Amino acid sequence: MSETGRDRSEDRDEPSPVADNQVMESAGVDPEPAERPASGKRVDHGVTPAMEIASAWAWRFLVIVAAVGVIGYGMRYLSEVVVPVTVGVLLTALLVPVTTGLQKLRLPRGPAAGLTVIATIIVVAGLLTLVGTQIAGQFEDLSNQVGEGVQKIRDMARINFGLTDADITNLFKQVREQITSGGALGQQAAAVGTTATHVVAGLFISLFCLFFFLYQGEQIWSWLVRLFPRRARDKADSSGRKAWVSLTAFVRATVIVAAVDAIGISLGAAILGLPLVSAIGILVFVGAFIPVVGALVSGIVAVLVALVAKGPIIAIIMLAVVIGVQQLEAHVLQPFLLGRAVSVHPLAVILAIATGVVIAGIVGALVAVPTAAVLNTIVNHLAGNDVDPEPPRPLPRRRNQQSTTGESPAAD
Repeated sequence: MSETGRDRSEDRDEPSPVADNQVMESAGVDPEPAERPASGKRVDHGVTPAMEIASAWAWRFLVIVAAVGVIGYGMRYLSEVVVPVTVGVLLTALLVPVTTGLQKLRLPRGPAAGLTVIATIIVVAGLLTLVGTQIAGQFEDLSNQVGEGVQKIRDMARINFGLTDADITNLFKQVREQITSGGALGQQAAAVGTTATHVVAGLFISLFCLFFFLYQGEQIWSWLVRLFPRRARDKADSSGRKAWVSLTAFVRATVIVAAVDAIGISLGAAILGLPLVSAIGILVFVGAFIPVVGALVSGIVAVLVALVAKGPIIAIIMLAVVIGVQQLEAHVLQPFLLGRAVSVHPLAVILAIATGVVIAGIVGALVAVPTAAVLNTIVNHLAGNDVDPEPPRPLPRRRNQQSTTGESPAAD
C-alpha cells in the first residue's frame, strides 16, 4: 500500500467494528443483528451497555410475569375443573400400586382400575359412616358435656377477664342475631347450596379422572408430550417422569405421616377417656395433608374436645400428647420418609398454602404443597440440579407406529 493510501485510511474518523465488538463482548452484551447496518457497523443509540442489559432482563421478566398471571387467572377461573383433576392426580399417585398389583394377578387393566376406584369409595364411605354413627350414639352425652364446657368457659372468662354474666349473654345474643339475620341467613344458605353443588360435581370429576388415569395413564401422558415441539419432547417427558416420582413419594410419605398422627392422637384421646375418638382420628388424618395449618387446626379441635368433656387438666395433657406426636412427625418421620427428593423450603410451604387457600380454599391448601414439590423438582431437573438423576424412560410407542421406521416416539 502506498503512503497516500495509508494517510487517507488514518484520516478517516470512523469507529472500528472490531473494537466495537470487543467492547460489547467485554460488557457481556451480544449486539443484536438489527442494530447493525448492512456494512456490519453498530448503530449508536446513545444507550450504555449496562442499560441494554437491564432493559433486556426487564422486558423478559415482564413477559414471564404476564404469562404467570394469565395462567393463574385461567386456573382460578377454571378452579372447579382444575382442583378436581389435581385431586384425581394425587389419588392416582397413591392408588396406582393397587391397580398394578391387581394387574399382576392377571386382571385386565380396566377392571383393575375400576375395582381400585370402587374400593376407594367404599373405604371413604365406611369412614364417614363410622364417624356419623359415633356422633349419633354419643350425641346426648356430648350435648350435656358441651353445656358444661360452655359454663366452664363462662366461668373462666368471668374470673380471668372480668366479664359479667350480662356481658357474656349480650355477646352470645349479638352473635346469634348476626347469624340468624334474614340477609345473612339467606346468603349463607345460598353459599352452602352452591358449595355443595360444586363439591358433588368436583367429586364426580375426580373419580372419573382417577379411573382413566389408572387405566390409561401412559397413553394420556404420551399424548400430552406430543403436544410439545419435537425438540422439547425429551425434556418434557423426563421432567414429567421426575415430577411423578417426586409426587408419588410425597403422597405416600404424607399418608404414612398422617396415619401415625391419627393413631397417636387417637390413642391419647382413648386413654384419657375422651368422646368421639374415631372422629378425632379421622380429622387428624385429613388435617395432616395440610402442613402446618392442618396439624394446628386438628390439634386445637382435640384439645377443645378434651376441655369440654374432661376439664382443663385433661385438656393440658391432651395438648402435650398432640405436641409430642406432631414433633415426632416433624423431626423424625418427614425427614426420614421424604428425604431430599421432595424437599421444599418452609417459606415456600407457607406461601404455597396461602396461595392455595386464596385460589381454592381448603382444597387448594391440600394440593398446594405437592404442587410446590412438583414444580421444585421440574425446575431443578431442567436446570441440571437433580438430586438423584436417572435416565429418562422412552415414550411408549403408538400402536399404529411401524417398528421398522427406526424413529423414536418423541419424533412423531
